[in-house]
Amino acid sequence: MLAISIPQRGFFGKSKTANLLLTTVVTLAGWTLISTTARADIFVSNADTNTIGDYTTSGVTVNAALVSGLNNPFGIATSGSDIFIANDANNMIGEYTTSGSTVNASLISGVHPTGIAISGSNLFVLDYFAGRIGEYTTSGATVNASLISGLSYPWGIAVSGSNLFITSGSTISEYTTSGVTVNTSLVTGLNSPLGIAVSGSDLIVTSHFGGTVGEYTTSGATINPSLISGLNYPLAVAVSGSNLFVANDNGYPSPLIGLGTIGEYTTSGVPVNATLISGLSHPVGIAFGDSVATPEPASLAVMIAGALALIKQRRSST
Repeated sequence: MLAISIPQRGFFGKSKTANLLLTTVVTLAGWTLISTTARADIFVSNADTNTIGDYTTSGVTVNAALVSGLNNPFGIATSGSDIFIANDANNMIGEYTTSGSTVNASLISGVHPTGIAISGSNLFVLDYFAGRIGEYTTSGATVNASLISGLSYPWGIAVSGSNLFITSGSTISEYTTSGVTVNTSLVTGLNSPLGIAVSGSDLIVTSHFGGTVGEYTTSGATINPSLISGLNYPLAVAVSGSNLFVANDNGYPSPLIGLGTIGEYTTSGVPVNATLISGLSHPVGIAFGDSVATPEPASLAVMIAGALALIKQRRSST
């Protein structure tokens, strides 16, 4: 919120001019300063530059280094105005706001996190080398550090209702959020499945070495293993409405700074913009979240100029 300082004296303490200026600015700013709006943004983790970037769903850069100084950030998840980031290299989950402020850089420690998902007030974190899934509150308290164990290098995780879907090895497995096994081989025979997202009753999964995005039902039936093809080492996928957003590494196995992209496609696999966002560096995680839109300085200048003009006009008429 922007504070405007105006000289005062007396009652309401202010001169007539100051009162008029304040009233006019507040009136003109009614929609911009007082009624801020939330904008759905795309948040992307760049593992090679150790940053989280913020972009609009139209591909416009809001802040390419919204959060910086991270340590190999992989999976990310959002909840309200918070972003939870899996820092793979320093074995921590950090919490930040969607405006980039640090809440707790070491909210959860002692894990080797890759994927992360949120269900209600709980975080589900994949521990890559330990082969397990831990459950924690969004405040960082441990619920069960080994909620699910015995996995083979788990990478991606998605939540649908009371179920968790995990990518590991060449399979997708299913468990409840209470840790009960539903199906350890829900979908098999995949080529390095990494990113996973839920779209209605379907699972959308990236095949890292296959260069595809496949579609399967949450019951394990194959719909289209090559829903999107011709990709270059896709790492992550997210769903927003009827569109898919896919993170392409484009430099693996020797990632080069600035080659990564986010492509946009319909849930039917039709390209909308294959390079919606470019210039990324090993984009491993992607998530949607609300970013509060604040008034631009230029807009404020116009409002104040209008207020001063109105004061001048009223002075000349008295």
